[in-house]
Amino acid sequence: VQLVESGGGLLQSGGSLRLSCAASGDSFEDYVVGWFRQAPGKEREGVSCISQRGENTYYSDAVKGRFTVRRDNSKNLVYLQMNNLKPEDTAVYYCASYVDAAPSPSLSILEDEYDYWGQGTQVTVSS
Repeated sequence: VQLVESGGGLLQSGGSLRLSCAASGDSFEDYVVGWFRQAPGKEREGVSCISQRGENTYYSDAVKGRFTVRRDNSKNLVYLQMNNLKPEDTAVYYCASYVDAAPSPSLSILEDEYDYWGQGTQVTVSS
């Protein structure tokens, strides 16, 4: 599967952005999708993830209550709605995925689980 992120940009603190992750290929409903970010000089960190059919979601403490992840499997899209953005949210945001065709929902924010990565989209929040 190929992943392409879009929706990044430059905005002021307190603003909102919606990132999109478009996936190619079939059986998108078998993929767990995660959002990660990497700020300058820092390691990449997991932000959020969503199970194959959207049953379960996870948010890091840094974004809980401000970010919302959802997916539309009919369109092979995953969204990350980011509200009340802060300067510390400035980073390159990546979507990533791994296959889990089991009928039960799967969820992991561990980078090693993810096999497919997008190229990233820059989000810059000014104070």
